[in-house]
Amino acid sequence: MTTALAVLLILNGVFNFAVWPTFFRRVARDPRARTAEGKATPFFTVHLVIVSVALTLAAVSLVFGVLTLLGVW
Repeated sequence: MTTALAVLLILNGVFNFAVWPTFFRRVARDPRARTAEGKATPFFTVHLVIVSVALTLAAVSLVFGVLTLLGVW
């Protein structure tokens, strides 16, 4: 059971690292992301926070998955 959970954590981390950067590139190209002067809008800022939190959680998931798989945790 522990191995299955470790693999699930690793897959979760890999999936999130594959999906969120692509999503953020699309947000960054969206016309709502910048004002006419080129400044970031709240739309951009909110999505930046969402992506940052998601990638942080993905990194934690990967670390704990690998540590569990190796039997360190």
